[in-house]
Amino acid sequence: MNNHDLPRWVTAFVLPVLNLMSALLVAALVILFLKEDPVESMGILINSAIINPEGLSYTLFYASTFIFTGLSVSIAMQAGLFNIGSEGQMYFGGLGLTLAMLAFDSSLSPWALIPVAMLSAALFGALWAFLPGYLQAKRGSHVVVTTIMFNYICSQLMNFIIVKYLIPPGEQNTASRVFADSAAMPRLGTWFPALGDTPLNISFLLAIVALAIYGVVVTRSSWGFKLRTTGLNPHAAHYAGIRISKMIIIVMLIAGALAGLGSVNSIMGSTHYLSLNFVGGAGFVGIAIALMGRQHPVGIFLSAVLFGALIQGGFDLSLEKQNIPPETFIFIQGLIILFCGAMENFYAPVVARLLKQAKA
Repeated sequence: MNNHDLPRWVTAFVLPVLNLMSALLVAALVILFLKEDPVESMGILINSAIINPEGLSYTLFYASTFIFTGLSVSIAMQAGLFNIGSEGQMYFGGLGLTLAMLAFDSSLSPWALIPVAMLSAALFGALWAFLPGYLQAKRGSHVVVTTIMFNYICSQLMNFIIVKYLIPPGEQNTASRVFADSAAMPRLGTWFPALGDTPLNISFLLAIVALAIYGVVVTRSSWGFKLRTTGLNPHAAHYAGIRISKMIIIVMLIAGALAGLGSVNSIMGSTHYLSLNFVGGAGFVGIAIALMGRQHPVGIFLSAVLFGALIQGGFDLSLEKQNIPPETFIFIQGLIILFCGAMENFYAPVVARLLKQAKA
């Protein structure tokens, strides 16, 4: 019995949980090595990130961005593409959002300004993903290589644009001017006071809607069937009349647009200006979320919340436990990526053998 023969509940639930527990076990050993109690540390992290309402609000705020970058990677994976460029696509999407804000935040009402900014973010994100998709479809240039290169190009380009054109005269901070108050995404704490004065905003609700649309389109539409066929067997897709090159370009445009929308939560929901490196690795976290969540809407949501909790809980834990530096949680993220990505099928043979014995 190979991994493809395993029941869906095993591949979708059991293996990800085993991989996650393995990563947390290694993390516990590291915390023990740092002369801190792993159980107590885990209790502090869970309380700070999940149980405390304000901490949960921050966890969901971080998760809102991760859902979009996770969807960006997942939609490409459905077509057999590994989009590592969500980082650059989100960064460039933030530029599109900012240009829309600088042009219209003093003249448009929030009802018009927010949709315009979101559309601009999605458009610029899609634009940054177009060329890697085109090169893969028409020239055979591997999308992994081109998207990695485009991440670097984007970081240098954004550095030039912000420093050269967007810093207001007399300012030292490498950022654009602050947007008008009308450009802020409505915060959920206004409607639910228990969440506290946190940056959690309606981007979280938009992320849930995006997950639902993704799930319906991928699993319940004819286009989604063509998408999955392209990913599972390109040769069969070709003989079935599916234009592979067109599908690759369209999928990369959608992936870039989703990554670009991730900038809405970070900029309009929190800082209200464009700054250098505002993405902060969210695009790379999206890779782990897509792998761990098995490209399923529920899995993507839970994985995004997990990584949001690691950021929020890890920050508070590093304040309470001086021996545990904040970099520890970057290490834990890396462990999760390792176990859920490179070692995805580590437990599959063992589980398959146990299931075979149980049936016997």
